[in-house]
Amino acid sequence: MLTITRYVLIDLLKNRSVAVYALVLAALSASLLGLEENARGLLSLLNVTLLFVPVITTLFATIYFFNSLEFIELLLSQPVKRGRVLMACYAGMAFSLSAAFMAGVGIPLLILAPTGPALILLGAGVLLNCIFTALALLAFVLMKDKTKGIGAAIVVSLFFTLLFDGLVMFFIYAFSDYPVDKVLIGLITLNPVDLARVLMLLQLDAAVLMGYSGALFKKFLGTPAGSIYSVISLVLWAAAPLLLAVKVFRRKDL
Repeated sequence: MLTITRYVLIDLLKNRSVAVYALVLAALSASLLGLEENARGLLSLLNVTLLFVPVITTLFATIYFFNSLEFIELLLSQPVKRGRVLMACYAGMAFSLSAAFMAGVGIPLLILAPTGPALILLGAGVLLNCIFTALALLAFVLMKDKTKGIGAAIVVSLFFTLLFDGLVMFFIYAFSDYPVDKVLIGLITLNPVDLARVLMLLQLDAAVLMGYSGALFKKFLGTPAGSIYSVISLVLWAAAPLLLAVKVFRRKDL
């Protein structure tokens, strides 16, 4: 498994797209942090991360997995378990994209804004890379057609980054006369992007900008236990689609 992971990792680190991903993140991070004070710069960088990372990660990972299908089939002709092959491919992809994110965002943050919230942003970004790589892997396993797989991956990433918040706002408006506090926390848990956003905003004491929702999140998630809950939820968001992909792949007819 380690040999396969190392091969995938080296192959990806040689890929120009990964280098471009890191350079674009570095340019955005340096410009946002250099033009504004730390708190505002971190908020701007958070918004860029929450929109940019899920879409690019899901799209790139899905395309790479489909392009590696022949390589995966070759590996499966050897006495290697299917689950290990898939886990190795995931590990190489997740590590390379996380490394690109750490290089592109981490270096400017450590130079221009070396604060506690900056470390939270880095951690959230790495978790989002792992989560959407797992979702891309699941799309690859479930879809036989490359075009449909890429389309499904794009829809999933756009749903979590753009559409989900609109549905939550509609829910709040429709049931504004009812106590929906706990339900709203549950809905936020269903979206890893929102979990990362709330976790970061609470670290910056910017929840007040979110009005009633911000007060609610600060009450339930603004404690150490709430932060632990958010992190565990994000880890589960990475583990669940990965384990499901492995389970389906073991039974899939290639």
